[in-house]
Amino acid sequence: MTRVLYGDRISKQAKLRLSCSAILFNGDRTKVLLTRRKDNWSWCLPGGMIEAGETVSEGCAREVWEETGLKVRILRLTGIYSDPHQLVEYPDGNQAFIVVLNFEVELLEGEPRLSSETIGVDWFPIGEAVEMDLFHGHAQHIKDSMAGREGAFIR
Repeated sequence: MTRVLYGDRISKQAKLRLSCSAILFNGDRTKVLLTRRKDNWSWCLPGGMIEAGETVSEGCAREVWEETGLKVRILRLTGIYSDPHQLVEYPDGNQAFIVVLNFEVELLEGEPRLSSETIGVDWFPIGEAVEMDLFHGHAQHIKDSMAGREGAFIR
């Protein structure tokens, strides 16, 4: 099971990884799309690791497609997140210090579906979503996206 460990500068022992998460609102911006991870059953925003050889926009769109079956377009960067006191540990024992780029995206086409990585895909009212115990600080990503700030948050 993927888990997050906490400690003073614990991430110094891990490899740096670049990741993304995507905020997809419904048409009237009252709901947000969340996925439920297969590896730890946590609800979260669609997203994952950016791969070598792709832009961050391509990586984010690919991750949304892989996890939800939706084709999206990147609208804007809403936040950059890094916490040296968090370490992500994967089932295979690998550890990562993850820097997350959060993007607001818009739907181009498709209907939400499950994937090999997800056991749930659903729309949640924003007020409910930000109160959930979402994986890896994703509630803050949603709040930051809703803030209407012109520039990205750096946290």
